Amino acid sequence: MGHTAHVSALVWSAAGSLVAWLWLLLRQGWFWRTDVRLPPLRDPRAWPDVCVVVPARDEAAVLSLSLPSLLAQDYPGRAEVFLVDDGSADGTGELARDLARRHGGLPLTVDTPGEPPAGWTGKLWAVRHGLARASERDPEYVLLTDADIAHAPDSLRRLVAAARTGGFDVVSQMARLRVESPWERLVVPAFVYFFAQLYPFRWIAREGTRTAAAAGGCVLLRAAAAARARIPDAIRQAVIDDVALARAVKRSGGRVWLGLADGVDSVRPYPRLGDLWRMVSRSAYAQLRHSPLLLAGTVAGLALVYLVPPVAVAAGTATGSAAAALLGAAAWLVMTGTYVPMLRYYRQPWWLAPLLPFTAALYLLMTVDSAVRHHRGHGAAWKGRTYARPEPLPDEG
Repeated sequence: MGHTAHVSALVWSAAGSLVAWLWLLLRQGWFWRTDVRLPPLRDPRAWPDVCVVVPARDEAAVLSLSLPSLLAQDYPGRAEVFLVDDGSADGTGELARDLARRHGGLPLTVDTPGEPPAGWTGKLWAVRHGLARASERDPEYVLLTDADIAHAPDSLRRLVAAARTGGFDVVSQMARLRVESPWERLVVPAFVYFFAQLYPFRWIAREGTRTAAAAGGCVLLRAAAAARARIPDAIRQAVIDDVALARAVKRSGGRVWLGLADGVDSVRPYPRLGDLWRMVSRSAYAQLRHSPLLLAGTVAGLALVYLVPPVAVAAGTATGSAAAALLGAAAWLVMTGTYVPMLRYYRQPWWLAPLLPFTAALYLLMTVDSAVRHHRGHGAAWKGRTYARPEPLPDEG
């Protein structure tokens, strides 16, 4: 009786996983497709003024690979770069000035805002300072980009053209992350895949939907929309600031576009599993709004969707349950098929796709670790700063 109940539970779990995958395949905004890209360049009638704001904290190791690409932007209109040195101890500001002297290109201003006051994350305090400096130039758009992001020479042109011709208040590109070490190949494409599954890009661009997200490494923001949405003051405590920014803009009536990048690349290396673990775990629990209930639901969902299929195949084969093995194999096949396009985008071999359950297990453990660290009082930590759970802001109810 016990063996029969075990096999029955295995069959039902495998069936549930297959149903979940069929739903994701057909009903989750075609999240697995990688064709949401900036359209071919169509020049607007006039090129608006743009200011580029780069918050930077201890970025000397990557700045020489990224900042020259911004200074060398082939933009027909007026553009200027503001690098905000957020209390760096490694000479980031001095290196930025030296790079500007050696490479020339767009004008560069380096400034520092001082330590963030209570209630602000360091990055958003730096963004606030950079936006204030940029507002002196009265630009129509502001490009928020991280200090580890390298841009192709036509990147700014394409972003502005897409915003102008498409009528978008936010145009954001998910920078192509580095995939050179074995752990990067295993973990990084899955990171973008999971993000697209959670925030289907097609839904983000659709008016009348609540789905909103952006990728913080590359966000072109209309200045008027930023003022209307009270950016960054309205999101000053947000650890996942890019998603918070997109939500604030969309709630205020703005239009948001997010897609995969061509010519926008992260140069930051994550060669070891520990580096990737820290990248994910520092904000995973914040994504779940620090809710134990959401954490439990996420763990259960990840287990059903990603872990049950290989377990059902192995256990079904071992126990002679053909139904469990076949249902698990079908779910695993759908999972594998939806992951292949992302691997192709990252120029990785297809045979990594069947390993997605293992990668998902790693992400599950990272998420649990993020929650454990939070409840031990460590919070979200990044570059020497730790952020506790955000408190409700008086002006946000």
